[in-house]
Amino acid sequence: MGIPAKLDELAIKTIRGLSMDAVQAANSGHPGTPMALAPLGWALFSELRQHDPANPEWPDRDRFVLSCGHASMLQYALLHLSGYAVSLNDIRNFRQWGSLTPGHPESHMTPGVETTTGPLGQGVGNGLGMAMAERHLAARFNKPGHTLFDHRTWVIASDGDIMEGVASEAASIAGHLKLGKLVVFWDDNEITIDGRTELSFSEDVVARFAAYGWHTESVDDGNDLAALIGAAKAAVADDRPSLIRVRTIIGDPAPNKRDTSGAHGAPLGEDEIIATKQLMEWPTEPFFVPDELAAAAETIRGRGAKSHAAWQARLDGYRAKFPEAASELDGALAGELPEGWDADLPIFDADPKGTPTRKASGAVLNALAAKIGGLVGGSADLAGSNNSHMKGLANFLPGAEGVPRNMDWGIREHGMGAAMNGMALHGGVIPFGATFLVFSDYMRPSIRLAALMKLHTRYIYTHDSIGLGEDGPTHQPVEHLAALRAIPQLAVFRPADANEVRACWKAALLWDGPAALALTRQNVPVLDRSAVASAEKAARGAYTLREAGGGGPDVILVATGSEIEIALAAADVLEQEGAAVRVVSMPCWELFEQQDESYQQEVLPRGVAAKVVVEAGIRQGWDRWVGNDAAFVTIDQFGASAPYEVLYEKYGITVERVVAEAQRLLS
Repeated sequence: MGIPAKLDELAIKTIRGLSMDAVQAANSGHPGTPMALAPLGWALFSELRQHDPANPEWPDRDRFVLSCGHASMLQYALLHLSGYAVSLNDIRNFRQWGSLTPGHPESHMTPGVETTTGPLGQGVGNGLGMAMAERHLAARFNKPGHTLFDHRTWVIASDGDIMEGVASEAASIAGHLKLGKLVVFWDDNEITIDGRTELSFSEDVVARFAAYGWHTESVDDGNDLAALIGAAKAAVADDRPSLIRVRTIIGDPAPNKRDTSGAHGAPLGEDEIIATKQLMEWPTEPFFVPDELAAAAETIRGRGAKSHAAWQARLDGYRAKFPEAASELDGALAGELPEGWDADLPIFDADPKGTPTRKASGAVLNALAAKIGGLVGGSADLAGSNNSHMKGLANFLPGAEGVPRNMDWGIREHGMGAAMNGMALHGGVIPFGATFLVFSDYMRPSIRLAALMKLHTRYIYTHDSIGLGEDGPTHQPVEHLAALRAIPQLAVFRPADANEVRACWKAALLWDGPAALALTRQNVPVLDRSAVASAEKAARGAYTLREAGGGGPDVILVATGSEIEIALAAADVLEQEGAAVRVVSMPCWELFEQQDESYQQEVLPRGVAAKVVVEAGIRQGWDRWVGNDAAFVTIDQFGASAPYEVLYEKYGITVERVVAEAQRLLS
């Protein structure tokens, strides 16, 4: 039984009224887009979506992404009117401290909000990742007669979203993969903050998406509920991703500010709100919600509960027939690592010639992939260099057999990052993505959002310093470790040798948030662990790798990654001169920060003034750990094109310089 047309009309007016009132009360926000999109939003929540407001985390629900997160009042009003745990009081407290209704939607804060949006274009990439996760889980767990995963991802995107490059990358991938469960509504309102879109935007968007391989539809009147629902049903019937162009008028029906940039990012003002409500034949009292809409919410909740119960019955039957797969599914949806996931990881023999840490990472990754069925991902066209291909596993390709786990992202780092976020948000998978460390810049906005949401995304960044050599400064990261370490809640690992790679991979998978591994192109020695501390101690972020003398160190050499080799060689020289030297490997600042004060002081005691940091990157941030009086053997300039051995010498990342700095501090 559907919702009567009279209630549809009341709901749309209510959304418009609440959007105006909340923005006015907060004295900030974006009223115009929620007003224009009220019919589309209501069609999605009342008719098109498979969702259960009483159980927002139901695994087979349709996902909804408001990519234009500035229109957050649309989502909050829809959540309230369709029966989610978002009260009218929450809406009254729009944009206030501690409220469930922040200025832009934030995942895990507001019931029913699937992802944090606001930076434009990201939501389109999130939608891509959600649709990819659905395809993976359907292939992995659905059985004949037992369909557990069959849902869609609905995205609302603005003109600004469509302009952003990340959305273009995501759309290109989605078309290539023929992700028919992804539907994007493009709010074609022709308005941006600076004015009409004709100032900067004149392309044929529908033709562009058709060229990507998308099914396309157009609705010329965003107030036409029947047309909106018809276009959506046509999209559902197609096996390609769909773009539905919806022509709306921003601020509709405000008499003086509709169809102007003035309706975009500021309150309409009391007089305009009263005039708009009078035009709508609506009570002028703020935050008015008709009692009759309780019936609409009850209908939506009842429909959702029925769909959810039917799915639960299917799941119960699945458990009875496939208990092992059901147990695996439970763990995947809970984000748990399977029992024995870290057993049988490779242990690397001591080898002075060594191996690149990127190669060791590839061996560890493949061992993990054999145990963790939800580990999915790939590289931005650098799988051979990143050692990020999971051997013998199926690729994400249309029509491919098997469970898709390997992804060829093409040269689309930003799209990769946004899609990884969508996968992690969807649940049931652990996504990873790989590229050169220098290109982490291309995906930084997605990494930041992953950190903000504490998503379990994993990044493999290889070619981590001037050690990559001849490709030169365009490909040599010097500031990137510091830049990534500056992002709160992101763990950055730079392992010193192959066995530290194993320990860091384990720690990265256990980290509650996103984690990045920075790995070498060049060989680094595999340390003889009988002569130095166990690599497993890397799980504490920093540890005493080697120490000479029993009375405490005269000088502490702190290094990461490939520079541990230099620190150890410098320690040999200093010890021959009679100094007591401690070498500290510090692969992860964030893990070390979590250790108690006593352990931190045990490794890096304040009482030892003579400390030397050795890292082939900029100095920034190291003062926090070793103080301003330490010496820094770092690089604070761009690199050059030459063999890496020459570069280390020319830039002074050498044993001789470390020894000289230590001697200076000891003198």
